[in-house]
Amino acid sequence: MRQLWAPWRLEYIQSADEQEGCVFCRVRDGDDEEGFVVHRGKRAFVVLNKYPYASGHLMVAPNRHEGEFGDLEDDEALEVHQLAAAGLAALAETMRPQGFNVGWNLGRFAGAGVVDHVHLHVVPRWAGDTNFMPVLADVKVLPEALEATRRKLAASWPA
Repeated sequence: MRQLWAPWRLEYIQSADEQEGCVFCRVRDGDDEEGFVVHRGKRAFVVLNKYPYASGHLMVAPNRHEGEFGDLEDDEALEVHQLAAAGLAALAETMRPQGFNVGWNLGRFAGAGVVDHVHLHVVPRWAGDTNFMPVLADVKVLPEALEATRRKLAASWPA
């Protein structure tokens, strides 16, 4: 049997369990490279998902810690959507996906991994991007390191 190693994943999982507070607030207040922040706006920021559905999976979160979508202020909601549109453009330029999934997971039973800080997912998609690995080995294969993806997207962010 062949093995696939992703040693960074266990380190992240263990450190995430040890950390207190909101992951988005930690990223908001932290270093861009360490937190995989791609872009910062006035009221929201864009970050790579450390557990991506596909390479380039972005999340856009308001700066303000808010768990209810309906309680976002109009300017926050607008900027989140504007940053998502810019993310689509940056992903299209750098990764050339064949499509996108864009959406909100609101509440644990709707798939939200973080329920107390709303965020919008932007997921690039390609034909056949779901392969046998998740089915047979419960493993996702990502062809590029998060650090490299963050650098590419940050450099190509629309003005």
